[in-house]
Amino acid sequence: MNATTRLRFGLLGTLLAVGLGIAAQRSTIAGPPAAPKSEVKLVAVNFDGMIKDIASKKAKLTVVDAWATWCGPCKENFPHLVDMREKYAGKGIAFASLCLDDATKSKKVAEATEFLVSKKADFSNYLLEESQDDAFEKLDITAIPAVFMFGPDGKEIRRFTLEDVNNQFTYDQVETAVQEFLAGKPMTTGVVYKKR
Repeated sequence: MNATTRLRFGLLGTLLAVGLGIAAQRSTIAGPPAAPKSEVKLVAVNFDGMIKDIASKKAKLTVVDAWATWCGPCKENFPHLVDMREKYAGKGIAFASLCLDDATKSKKVAEATEFLVSKKADFSNYLLEESQDDAFEKLDITAIPAVFMFGPDGKEIRRFTLEDVNNQFTYDQVETAVQEFLAGKPMTTGVVYKKR
């Protein structure tokens, strides 16, 4: 190999190295770093613990959807909660789910967690540690799905339940109540909470 050929290969190697260096540098500064992925988890609490946690967050309004994996209508309607959260979370409204599956059965807990992950429910997800009978009694309901609205102090201010067979709620009514709240109007949908 003569001197001219060696010079050409040397220049070609240098140009190649510089080009690769620029490409590597561009790939490291190409865009903003990826946002950390929110973790979806199910946190076991008793009823009072859930209320304390809601109150500690001081949201203007917290919407809690009571559900279970064994409840077909609950699972069918759950995406409405996720959609509302995407629309209203930046406006001081918090969203949470309350799972009534048996906390002592790891298979059920895993199934519930898997469902929440599949729905991208990256908000507070509570798993009631109490028995279903106790849960229904404390929530003062006989069926789910049910949606509860809590003020910043953790006190319930509205509920949407299936208690009145002639007046079943819809998630559109829940969203209307959220909109009414944000507009400063009295909420015309849902039931003002009254313990029987």
